[in-house]
Amino acid sequence: MDDYLDINRKNWDSRVPLHLEGYRMQEFFDDEKYISDVVRFDLPRLPKLTNLEGIHIQSHIGTDTVSLIRLGARMTALDFSEPALIAAKELATKLGLDLDTVNCDVYSTKEHIAKKFDFVFTGIGALCWLPDINKWAEVVSYLLKPGGFVFFREGHPMLWSIGDSKPNGDLAIELDYFEGEAYLSAEETTYAGEGKLDHPEIISFNHGLAEVFNALWANGFDIELFEEHRSVPWNPLADEFIKIEGFDEWELVYKPNRLAASYTVLARKR
Repeated sequence: MDDYLDINRKNWDSRVPLHLEGYRMQEFFDDEKYISDVVRFDLPRLPKLTNLEGIHIQSHIGTDTVSLIRLGARMTALDFSEPALIAAKELATKLGLDLDTVNCDVYSTKEHIAKKFDFVFTGIGALCWLPDINKWAEVVSYLLKPGGFVFFREGHPMLWSIGDSKPNGDLAIELDYFEGEAYLSAEETTYAGEGKLDHPEIISFNHGLAEVFNALWANGFDIELFEEHRSVPWNPLADEFIKIEGFDEWELVYKPNRLAASYTVLARKR
């Protein structure tokens, strides 16, 4: 766990060239109204962003960040991966859009940013790379103006607690639901793009729903929206999941209502 930041940074650095090929980057140039599938899924739940100033923490290569700009927001992208931020800035520049970038890890944000924002966005699957959810909520509260909001979608802690599926197709709860354990894994490929990662090791963490909500409440937030979804925008369990129509989303092949695979939260700072 002491090395999680360095291990994860190397992993995400090595994902950048693969994701630049695997994400549908050309769509942004072919259609001036195109937004990423992640943000398109979020759209019915997002407040109106016109003329709001937001920060996307753990922004990666900027496809979701640029999508928020196209929805009317002024955006800053924050990420610990310098190659990812370079890619995000290049995408925005080529599209004729303004984007500020900050290269730091989430927990070091206060050392790099003094201004306050109207909203914080994290996209999907960001909290699982952070060990302390309360420390994350402190940073989010620090970044927001009073009345500002945080919007995030995350893999459900029930999904993260499932181990490898069994030969007979059964799913088993094998990993911790609650915060505390650090899980080291190694996968040579990533969810988008062809090729092998130079740094396949990565460390992840789980956070129970009550831990997430209590962290938000303790740091001055009121929860305005909470939804659970039976799908996620990647295939987490190989043959046990199937791609659904309409979005780049995956759900269980058999009885998908068995599992809450992801959830969305909108919380506003008091």
